[in-house]
Amino acid sequence: MPNKNILHIAVLPGDGIGVDVTEEAVRVLRTVEKALGTFTLRIQKYEAGAGCYQRSGSDLPPDTLVACCQADAVLLGAMGHPNVRKPDGTELTPQVTLRIELDLYAGVRPCKLYAGAKTPLANVKPGEIDLVILREQTEGLFASQSGGIVLHDQLATDTLVMTRRGTERICEFAFRLAAERPRSQHGPTPRVTCVDKSNIFKSYAFFRKIFDEVAARNLSIPKSHAYIDAQALYLVQKPQQCDVLVTENMFGDILSDLAAALVGGMGMAPSADIGDHHAVFQPAHGTAPDIAGKGIANPIAAILSASMMLDWLGRRHRLAEVTRAGSLIERAVAEVLAQGKTLPVDQGGNATTQVVGQAIADQVIAATS
Repeated sequence: MPNKNILHIAVLPGDGIGVDVTEEAVRVLRTVEKALGTFTLRIQKYEAGAGCYQRSGSDLPPDTLVACCQADAVLLGAMGHPNVRKPDGTELTPQVTLRIELDLYAGVRPCKLYAGAKTPLANVKPGEIDLVILREQTEGLFASQSGGIVLHDQLATDTLVMTRRGTERICEFAFRLAAERPRSQHGPTPRVTCVDKSNIFKSYAFFRKIFDEVAARNLSIPKSHAYIDAQALYLVQKPQQCDVLVTENMFGDILSDLAAALVGGMGMAPSADIGDHHAVFQPAHGTAPDIAGKGIANPIAAILSASMMLDWLGRRHRLAEVTRAGSLIERAVAEVLAQGKTLPVDQGGNATTQVVGQAIADQVIAATS
C-alpha cells in the first residue's frame, strides 16, 4: 500500500510568466515541506503548452498526460501564446484538455480581499470580500471546443450542452463547499447562488431546475438565484453578500475574472480544477508573454494555488499536517501583504517575482520556528 505521507506532484510550468510564478510556488512548497518535516513532496516537472507545441507538435504530450493521471495532484503555471495557434485559428488550451481527460468538472475560483491588496472599490474592508465562483467545466458552451462549425464563411455555430449528471454534481459540490469552506471573520454567511439566464434559454432553465432539486436535499444551506447580468452588477455593488456562486462554464469564466479585479487582479486569483479522482491547481491568469522573464509578475496567485493544493490533498488523504501546510502558506501570503514592505508591482510595490516568493517562504519559516 502506498505511503500517503509521500505525495507525488506533477508540475507543468507552461509558458510565459507561468514559468516564473511556478518557480516561486515550488520554492514555497519546498519551504513548508522542510519546515514541518511531516510529509514528503515528490515534485517532477513536465512539458506542456505553446513552447512544447512548437518543439514537438503537441501541447500536451502523452507522457505528460500519463504523469498527470498518476500524480496525486497537478500544479500548473500558465499555458499558451497569442501568436501560437492551431490551424483553425484557435489558441492552444492544453489546460482545457486536462479538464476533459481528468473529468475536472468543478472549477473553483476563490476571490478574497487581503489587507494590502489593491481594490477598485471604495469602503470595502479586507476580508469583507470572500467569495467563490464555481463553474461547471466539462459542459456548457465550452463543450463546443473544437466542435463548432463555420458554414461557407457565412454562418458560425457553437453548441451549449447541459446534462442532468453534470449539473447535479456541480450543484452538489457547491453545497458541500458552502458548508465546509473557511471564511474570513467579516466574510459572508453561507449561501449558494445559482447564476443563470433561465428567463431566456431552456438550457439555463434546466440548470436552475436541477439546482433547486439539489438545494431541496441540502436545506441547511440557504439558496438564492440571480440572472447573469444582475449577478455581474451585484459583484460590483455588494460583493460582501456573495458566498458561493455556481454557474455554467462560460458564465463562470467571465464572472471569475470580474471578481478577481475586485481583490487585486489576476495576480491575486488562484484556482483549482477538481474532479472526483484528480485535481489541477493553477493561477487564473494567462501567460503574459510581454512581461515573461522580467521579474515583475506577481507570484501570489500561483502560491495561493499551491496552498489550495495542499489543503485538498490533506483533506483527501486525511493528512492533517498537509492541510496545516496549506493554511500556513495562505497566512504567510496574508502577512506579507499586510506588512506592505514586499509588495509585487501590480499591487503598487516594486518587489520582483523572486523577492515576493522569498518573502512568503521566509514568513512560513518564521511561523514554524
